[in-house]
Amino acid sequence: MLFVGDDWAEDHHDVEVQDEAGRRLGKARLPEGVAGISRVHELIGRHVPADANPDQVVIGIETDRGPWVRALIAAGYQVIAVNPLQAARYRERHSTSGAKSDAGTVNDPTARTSHEIDGAVFGHHDSEREILLALGEAKWNTTMGISHLQRLDHIRSLLPTHTANGDSPRLLCFSGAGFTPELHEAAAHDHTIQLIDLQRLYHGE
Repeated sequence: MLFVGDDWAEDHHDVEVQDEAGRRLGKARLPEGVAGISRVHELIGRHVPADANPDQVVIGIETDRGPWVRALIAAGYQVIAVNPLQAARYRERHSTSGAKSDAGTVNDPTARTSHEIDGAVFGHHDSEREILLALGEAKWNTTMGISHLQRLDHIRSLLPTHTANGDSPRLLCFSGAGFTPELHEAAAHDHTIQLIDLQRLYHGE
């Protein structure tokens, strides 16, 4: 049995192959499209016997649709869609640092794409259940505006997750260059929008 992890971004796939004992056999960043798929087959082919059935290859990927997934299924591999936030929570639960934030991607099935996020913050509602508290985007030399907020809000709409008191996860905008007046106004009328500039980041409110 061969296990393949496929971390899907908007224009590439980070692929890792492991054996049943969890030993890494191969790793590569592959481009989206036919060339990338060909290299996936090549990478897998290096580590399976010539007479092995393709269903002996299990692939976990953060989407369940699209031409890339269809090509994997057509090859006969077992393809398992993995929720990216569940993967992030797993990493946090087993992290030795105890950190509760992570960057990652969120699948957008309707648009057949994924969205990268700079930060996802998790907490505990009770002793067992973890919840998503916030999503964040960070810019250093860019003044953040409504378009950045709309992107985060769209990503939030893809996630059926609410905080313990029923609120949606907060949207955190980090910028070294500041924010437009329109974004300041939006934040003033919505407590789930938080703007963090350098002053607030390093010195608090």
